[in-house]
Amino acid sequence: MEFRPFRVALSTRFRGVTERHGVLIRGTGPDGQDAWGEYSPFDDYTPERASRWWEAAMEAARGGWAAPVRDTVPVNSIVPEVPAGRAAQLARAGGCTTAKVKVAGTVSLRDDARRVEAVAVALGPEGRVRVDANGAWDVDTAVKALAELDAAARAGGGPGLEYVEQPCRTVAELAEVRRRTDVLVAADESVRLPGDADEVMRAGAADILVLKVAPMGGVAACLRVVERYDVPIVVSSAMESSVGLAAGVALARAVPELPYACGLGTGELLAEDTVRETIVPRDGVIGPVTLDVVA
Repeated sequence: MEFRPFRVALSTRFRGVTERHGVLIRGTGPDGQDAWGEYSPFDDYTPERASRWWEAAMEAARGGWAAPVRDTVPVNSIVPEVPAGRAAQLARAGGCTTAKVKVAGTVSLRDDARRVEAVAVALGPEGRVRVDANGAWDVDTAVKALAELDAAARAGGGPGLEYVEQPCRTVAELAEVRRRTDVLVAADESVRLPGDADEVMRAGAADILVLKVAPMGGVAACLRVVERYDVPIVVSSAMESSVGLAAGVALARAVPELPYACGLGTGELLAEDTVRETIVPRDGVIGPVTLDVVA
């Protein structure tokens, strides 16, 4: 196998970082062709969490992901903490009709609501808006914020928030929010290691599970979670370069049911990439990908 360090800049600050770095791994797939994996855990990850990223990278470098059941994957745009005008532009990126809006960051709830409203108006009545709090709220704050953000999401004539992703940090808090709001709750950061999904489902803490290939240890590991539970799945990225993003596309193409758009549009936030042609949605979908690695 060949190992290539890489470093790429982001066009917009995301999760507190302005660049992504790691190692690309080139191996050989079952068909004898090059297969690429990406190891790029965030700097604050524990060794245990980082080891899952390594497992996912090695799986990708060996090739042989599960067979797809669909050609294309519907994708949401992603709207970081930006002014409302910029948010409206990002909402429509790649022809997406669903947008995920980051909330509960460094600005006020009023600013979050303005951003959600701008996105809802940009997408119109057929569009869908979801929000992601990254576990920043406590239960009471989440319930209050969701009422206001749900109202803002109706500004475009649509049905309100599609769902909220990780409103609070703990599984117990997610379960309490789910009991106190009509907005569907998706667990993201609460599903990071083998067994996490079991805890979430036992607690009745989520209507939807968000699965990310690298943190979970690979496509096969994610599919084992899918097989265990009759619950909607959203496949999302971990802000990788396109090499890592390709694994998420492979998972999304293999999941039996995919009722929601997936969070795989983060290529739009890359100012640089490890491939010649960044993986981004076209007309709101991503299809089969071919990697022309340049890193």
